[in-house]
Amino acid sequence: MRFYIVDVFAESRLSGNQLAVFRDCAKLSTASMQKIAQEMHYSETTFITSEEPHNGGYDVRVFTPGYELPFAGHPTLGTAYVVQSQVIGKPAGKVVLNMKVGQIPVTFSYRDGAPDILWMKQKNPTFGGTFSRERIAKMLGLKVSDIDPKFPVRLVSTGVPFIIVPLTGLKAIKGIKVDRTSLAQLFKETDTAVILLFSPQTY
Repeated sequence: MRFYIVDVFAESRLSGNQLAVFRDCAKLSTASMQKIAQEMHYSETTFITSEEPHNGGYDVRVFTPGYELPFAGHPTLGTAYVVQSQVIGKPAGKVVLNMKVGQIPVTFSYRDGAPDILWMKQKNPTFGGTFSRERIAKMLGLKVSDIDPKFPVRLVSTGVPFIIVPLTGLKAIKGIKVDRTSLAQLFKETDTAVILLFSPQTY
């Protein structure tokens, strides 16, 4: 099987986010894809299951080492790049990927005949329930004041659901000590197993 190692969100090789992209996967079973993703052991591995456009796009599946994802950001961009450069083999203004979450279009700009910048249009977000600052602060081993009151703690998805937690700064991020029992209970109550923590303060 042909596969490519792609560096996404990078301007040079051996940097950015690693991605393995496999071609010729139409006859590959789900179990085999999962085993290959586990063997590659990158955060994600993708499998192009149609070398010809199907319903206007190329069929693609995304796997982590442990499970399949309906969508993921850097795998979408990296796979679209491989489809354009290796499958189509000539400049294309747009490549559409058929993923579990639906069709994701990726547009290309070019410089000197080579892809320069890629933009994906992911699904509009869907908003789930909110969570109290008190509960989340206790679970993270933080003070309630470490959670930014300007934004809700909320379940949000554009294909993969995340509980998004706004923190006030880097000090709060560095001070996290997770109560794993409380975390497991939170995940049990929701359809996610991922928390995304962010702050407006940078290094």
